[in-house]
Amino acid sequence: MSKEQLKIRSAVAHQGPYRAPNRAMLRAVGFTDEDFERPLIGIASSWSEITPCNVHLDRLALAAKAGARAAGGVPQIFGTITVADGIAMGHEGMRYSLPSREVIADSIETVVGAQRMDAVVAIGGCDKNMPGCMLAIARSGVPAVFVYGGTILPGSHRGQDVDIVSAFEAVGAYSAGRIDADELHAVECAACPGPGACGGMYTANTMASAIEAIGMSLPGGTSNLAVSEDKVREAEAAGRAVLNLLEQGLYPRDILTKPAFENAIALTMALGGSTNALLHLIAIARTAGVDLSLADFERMQKRVPHLCDLKPSGHLVMRDLGAVGGVPSVMKLLLQHGLLHGDCLTVTGRTVAENLAGVQPPGPEQRVVAPFEEPLRRTGPLVVLRGNLAPDGAVAKVSGLRRTRIQGPARVFDCEEAATEAVVQGRVRPGDVVVIRYEGPKGGPGMREMLAITAIVVGQGLGEAIGLITDGRFSGGTHGLVVGHISPEAQVGGPIALLEDGDVVTVDGEAGVLSVQVSEAEFAGRRARWTAPPLRQGGVLGKYARLVSGASDGAVTG
Repeated sequence: MSKEQLKIRSAVAHQGPYRAPNRAMLRAVGFTDEDFERPLIGIASSWSEITPCNVHLDRLALAAKAGARAAGGVPQIFGTITVADGIAMGHEGMRYSLPSREVIADSIETVVGAQRMDAVVAIGGCDKNMPGCMLAIARSGVPAVFVYGGTILPGSHRGQDVDIVSAFEAVGAYSAGRIDADELHAVECAACPGPGACGGMYTANTMASAIEAIGMSLPGGTSNLAVSEDKVREAEAAGRAVLNLLEQGLYPRDILTKPAFENAIALTMALGGSTNALLHLIAIARTAGVDLSLADFERMQKRVPHLCDLKPSGHLVMRDLGAVGGVPSVMKLLLQHGLLHGDCLTVTGRTVAENLAGVQPPGPEQRVVAPFEEPLRRTGPLVVLRGNLAPDGAVAKVSGLRRTRIQGPARVFDCEEAATEAVVQGRVRPGDVVVIRYEGPKGGPGMREMLAITAIVVGQGLGEAIGLITDGRFSGGTHGLVVGHISPEAQVGGPIALLEDGDVVTVDGEAGVLSVQVSEAEFAGRRARWTAPPLRQGGVLGKYARLVSGASDGAVTG
């Protein structure tokens, strides 16, 4: 196939006498006569100086550009935004985090569509970059490859690995008087030693791993460290790969199938990934026209064991997994035990099974991945809970917990700040179930992550002594007896809006139950007295609040 035949969209913008003005604009940015005969390849980069997750992505974008150019394309780098979740955490800024996923998707789709690009390489580093890029890829309908910016190296403090979650938990220890200000400062200074996304199996590494399992990134790429030359080579290979997809006529929706999403769920369960995976995978799937729901996670959770000893519920980080074969080695183990669909197509143009043909599963000498016959948990750690507090479902992560059930009196707060103040002041007691509501997609708006309060709880030694439930979200770094994504949310009149202090709430992570001992008649009376708070008006958050769907539907705006 000639290069001109690969101009599946750009020909309309570049060819013929009536497009002389269009070409004139492009000549000003370096295009030549020959370039107008080549397919136009977008390099969507979320490079930014505001977060270590993205500070190095300019280098990767240049590598992807070089790869696309060498393979016969004419590449153009363009930018999209990022939000630094770790910096936005614990205050009003976090309301913008989940909406940023939609902004990223909208912006990439807009440029690819407006410029009539023939293919795209999307490069992301922080939590919302991955699903944002994937939503755009699913919408844009041109051949595409995703590149993950890679994981950060752990810091070191007192001979122990530390990371950003260590800093959040140190705040809790400081508030409880367990460490002094000098120790808190020392942890702060050691936690983030350089470029890359948070090092544990938090949301960034979870979503990058899931995307690799789906088949939308190159095999092994998730495990490449942000600071490694392997990551640069991967980005260059992605630029070449997207031309191969264009030549083969292989489009994202050929890869984004129901079995491919089941592969992603299986890997996420085995890795012990973030609860945010449920939200993001449902959003990506539905955007791609795939019917994925919480019921699919419930079904897969019963089949797939938890195998990997990774933070936050475990002890190790992505660097350690990479050293023993990375994501491909875990995928090979799952494939050998019939838990992956090996016939799914990937961005290599080959199937999952073909990509894994030469890969070995983790050997017996390592301690990152447990033997399949002796898993950390016989079933997956991401549990869907239902009951009269969550008719449409809620999500908990039960890995690493000694206690997965609590029944106690509700301590009800209408925002994260009020709950945090109560915890710091010691007004929450062991046995309580803290309820944080009006923090859902519409009610927040923005469905804030609550790593700050959960880390304080852990730092105070209350991690499994209390329960915490919310219609908001949790960071991938959160651990403890916590339940998020409660649907319907309080803002739309979900049962969580009707709770009162002292109501007896049951959280059971093994049975998958989230309920309250309140009769239907009492609920009906409370509902008759309830009125919805006004929605946020104006700006990004106001628009988001009006458009966004519920958490059980992926919290999407379109």
